[in-house]
Amino acid sequence: MSHSAQGAGAGAAAPAPVTILLVEDDEVIRRSVAMALERYGYRVVTAEDGLTGLELFRDGRHDLLLLDVMLPGLDGIGLCRRIRETGTDPILLMSARGDALDVVSGLEAGADDYVVKPVDTAVLVARIRSLLRRATFAPAAAAPARPGPTGRPDRADSVARLAPPAEPDLSGPPGPPGRAPRPARLVFGELAIDTGGLEVTLSGERVALAPTELRLLLEFAANPGIVLDRQTLLRNVWDYGWDGDTRVVDLCVQRLRKKIGAERIETVRGFGYKLRR
Repeated sequence: MSHSAQGAGAGAAAPAPVTILLVEDDEVIRRSVAMALERYGYRVVTAEDGLTGLELFRDGRHDLLLLDVMLPGLDGIGLCRRIRETGTDPILLMSARGDALDVVSGLEAGADDYVVKPVDTAVLVARIRSLLRRATFAPAAAAPARPGPTGRPDRADSVARLAPPAEPDLSGPPGPPGRAPRPARLVFGELAIDTGGLEVTLSGERVALAPTELRLLLEFAANPGIVLDRQTLLRNVWDYGWDGDTRVVDLCVQRLRKKIGAERIETVRGFGYKLRR
C-alpha cells in the first residue's frame, strides 16, 4: 500500500519527494501518521507487518525507515537487524512503551533513534529531519574546533571542523591560497577516514557504517584525544536542540566499537568518550 503527497502544479519538474517506509500494524496509527507526514511533503510507503516491510525495503528505494517495535511475525527489532545486514538507511523506531528493553534492543539492532508513541507530529518530523540531515551531509573544509564557553568544542557541524590527526595525509587538493592543504584522509593507525568520499577503512578493508555511526566517528575524529560528553554528542551528532536520551549515544558508541575496534574509543568514566590518537 502506498500514500503520496499531491504533486506540484504544471511547469518545471519538482524534485522527487523524500520517501519514508512506514511499518505499523495498527491501521488507525498507520493511516494517521502517513497522512500527517504527507502534509509535510513526504511520500509515505506503508506496510502492516515486518515481513511485508522487509519485502518493500528490498524492492524499493527509501530515504528513511519508520518502524513500530511491536509488529506481528517479524517484530520491529528483528526487522531492523535484517535491514542492517545489507542497508545503512536511517532507521527511526516507534515504541508504545519506551521502556529500557525496547530502547536498548532497538538501538543495539542498529536503529539510529527512537520516539515513544503517541508522538506529536512536530516532534516526529523534527526527528525525521534530523536523521535525514545526518544521512545527506556533505564534507567541508577542515578547521580546528573552536572551544565553547565551557571549554568544550562549540556547536558546529563535525565535518566542517575536522582537526588534523596525528598522521594527516595531505595528498588531496590544496585549499585556498595562504592556507595549509586540507587533509583528504584522517589516519589513526590502521583506521583511515576519507572525508571527501565519506569512506572508512580499517587495515585497508572498507568499513560499512550507518549515517549516524559515520557522523559519530567524524565527531570524534574532529577532536582526537579530547573527551566529549554525551550531551555534546547529542547536540553535534544527533542534532538535538534539547536534552535527549543519552542511551542512544552509548549504544551507537558500542556499535561503532564493534566495527572499528573497541580500543579506539576510550570511555572516560563520569565524563564521556574520546578517540585515542
